[in-house]
Amino acid sequence: MNRAIGWGAWCSGVLTALMLVVGISDAPVSAQVKPGDLITPDNASKVQDLVPPGTYMRVLHGMSIKVEPTERIDWPQPYTEATEKYSSQTRLTPDHRSLDGYVAGQPFPIIDANDPLAAQKVIWNEVFRPISTDDYDLRWFDCDSVYWGRNKPYFSITDIEVGHYAGYNEVGRTEVQPIPTDPDFKTTGRFYEALLYPVLAPAQGRGTGILKFRYADPRHDDDSWSWTPGTRRLRRLSYTLSDDSGAGGAQSYDPNHYEGWSGKPEDYDFKFLGEKTMLAAIDIHRSPDPRCPTDGGASHCPDAWQLRRLYMIEAKARPGRYASALYSREIIYIDSEADFPMFVDMYDNRGQLYYNYTTWMNYADRARPDSRIAIYPFKREFQVGSSTVDVQSGLSSVCYHPSMNAPSPEGWFINMGAVDREWFTPEAMARAAEGGHGISGD
Repeated sequence: MNRAIGWGAWCSGVLTALMLVVGISDAPVSAQVKPGDLITPDNASKVQDLVPPGTYMRVLHGMSIKVEPTERIDWPQPYTEATEKYSSQTRLTPDHRSLDGYVAGQPFPIIDANDPLAAQKVIWNEVFRPISTDDYDLRWFDCDSVYWGRNKPYFSITDIEVGHYAGYNEVGRTEVQPIPTDPDFKTTGRFYEALLYPVLAPAQGRGTGILKFRYADPRHDDDSWSWTPGTRRLRRLSYTLSDDSGAGGAQSYDPNHYEGWSGKPEDYDFKFLGEKTMLAAIDIHRSPDPRCPTDGGASHCPDAWQLRRLYMIEAKARPGRYASALYSREIIYIDSEADFPMFVDMYDNRGQLYYNYTTWMNYADRARPDSRIAIYPFKREFQVGSSTVDVQSGLSSVCYHPSMNAPSPEGWFINMGAVDREWFTPEAMARAAEGGHGISGD
């Protein structure tokens, strides 16, 4: 048996046993659904305890779920090998907030529910997750904003098309040279660079973009810039705007919640709330993901969901380091095999549920069945859809990874050297805004 995967299975068994000892078994709950069930608003109560509160509200407002058998999600072999080689030397720093000795792979393959530092370890596993260890580029995707409603007709308030969502990791690289660390890390101290640019439509927003740097130094805030087409100028963004959807350009997404949760771990206090069997869309068996016809297009449905083991982590902005203008706390639901946030429920400063983030994944050897270039020798996870909804107003932003109207089936390029560090500069973002789809106008 692959050692790293074996550890994950062993860990799951240990945690299950511990939960049974303290009387937190969820077996009766998960028994309420079985493969083949179709969940709609009419029988939504069957999944009330199997999805987060925000996602349950989605079902009540028309999103449907097709329950399918649970499958095992294996890591890409290079990530597994890196975990086996390096994980034994990884530790939390004495203040329990940062990593010491990390090179590549999963930092902490064994999570013990009784470990007082379990939450921090789960979060660092999420940071250095297997979905994309070196680089990624999502081309031609779009995001609609609509108001949800059961059987509500689709009416788009905004439809934003974007050329690239890309990232480049300087640490933890497993598939593309330089491995395992880019020499640039010694100079810049950056864990990674990420970008979202240029906006292609609507016309008034064309060229808008955002660029973000994440640093290993726990005291160094993220650096972010935006390009505003109206003034044709770069703007340095305040770190305090990381939870503000306006910083990301439009809609209900904000820079701290791209791909679920991407805050700087040292700026939060975490609490391990347990591990629970829940439904999640870890492998929907198709891409592009469809628009849900029964909730006004506020989600993706009907899709295949499985019973999964999810870690539940509470995150609160750490006083003195980061002050969220919107959220008093967040509950992050992380798949225990994929290390990916399947859901995030965000609560406002009154303690009321405010936003829900839900993701849809596909587990395959290529991003789309008709892809002919970006093909892998193993299966890996692709995020094919996502949605953030303001549950207080019903405004939902739904993204398609890639767009249903993408001109090419080659949407996701993961760990293929499709981008390099030259993309991740304010100057490159400005050139893309002026020149077209990407740096070279691709």
